[in-house]
Amino acid sequence: MSRLLTEERHQFILNQLKQHAIIKLHDLISETHASESTVRRDLQLMEEAGLLVRVHGGAKRVATLQTELAVSEKSNQSVAEKESLAKLAVSCLTPQDVIFLDAGTSTLAMIPHLKPIANLTVVTNGVNHASLLADYDIRCFLIGGQLKNVTKAVVGADSVAALQQYRFNKVFLGTNGIHLHYGFTTPDPDEAAIKRTAIAQAEMAIILADHTKFDQVTFTKFGHLAQATIVTDHLTQRQLDQYQQQTDILEAIK
Repeated sequence: MSRLLTEERHQFILNQLKQHAIIKLHDLISETHASESTVRRDLQLMEEAGLLVRVHGGAKRVATLQTELAVSEKSNQSVAEKESLAKLAVSCLTPQDVIFLDAGTSTLAMIPHLKPIANLTVVTNGVNHASLLADYDIRCFLIGGQLKNVTKAVVGADSVAALQQYRFNKVFLGTNGIHLHYGFTTPDPDEAAIKRTAIAQAEMAIILADHTKFDQVTFTKFGHLAQATIVTDHLTQRQLDQYQQQTDILEAIK
């Protein structure tokens, strides 16, 4: 293997971590033909980005890259923050909008606030979302496909094909990670495909994410920062300055 560029080395390291739980420093030096100091710097940068954990003589896989909490677990986290995000996100709506809500708990918190929006049409891949929308007597389309038991999300090729038949004024999505370089990420490739398709079908995409999701990376990228407006609770001034260079940020708590 010839000498690799920085991004190529990082991708090589990630690929190795997918195959091996722990990778050794001397093996990376040999395979990338980079100096020890260069590889150590790569590992440091990737650890700071949340992509791996450095250990003596190498690095190990980050378990959270593919970890997905159940809906019942996520619904009890950051409840107050989700409520403030939900209210701010709903303020972006106008009468007669056609929107998509993905199956996240942040978007679920929006539903009690949707009723005052006149002639709203909602498409969703969330079973819990569809049920709650029916309770509030809001016009709803639930797309078909495979039900993912952990998140109560409908996913798969049939879901993507169904979603491609719609056009949306706005789509509202959750995310597990937001990163300056790696964009928006989620642990499940099937859910990433739904999010990616929804963004492609929308006039405007809005990501709901509290401050804990920033500077985090999970397994599958579904969008670039510039593709969506981010609704969050609050950020540090450093984060705000950095992320606003690539996207629009709306803070619910200032």
